[in-house]
Amino acid sequence: MSSPSVYLYYNVKVIEMVQFIEKVIIVEGKTDKKKVEEIINEPVEIICTNGTIGTGRLDELIDYLLGKEVYVFVDADKSGERIRKQFKREFPEARHIYIDKNYREVAAAPENHVAAALIQANIHVHSKYLI
Repeated sequence: MSSPSVYLYYNVKVIEMVQFIEKVIIVEGKTDKKKVEEIINEPVEIICTNGTIGTGRLDELIDYLLGKEVYVFVDADKSGERIRKQFKREFPEARHIYIDKNYREVAAAPENHVAAALIQANIHVHSKYLI
């Protein structure tokens, strides 16, 4: 997991923005991240686990997440449940957002369903998804 200081060499504005973002959403894949990014309407950092997450990477991630509002928004499948269990055990402060099991994947769920799940977690979404 890259920390904000890694971005120093690329763009100072990126560092400044990342330091002020207090909310972080953990998702499984890039398509999940893309779906959530398109729906949210506030500064939120979205981190992909790319499927399962190893203990070493989880420890690094938890160190980075300390002091932030963390939300776990993963698929309703075995891989997603494994990630949820890891976070519940290792980072119990994290809040969990659930997708309806009928959709199975965050990326496959309709935008208005994802928006409703995010709103329940007090995350602002674009009004066009509030249908």
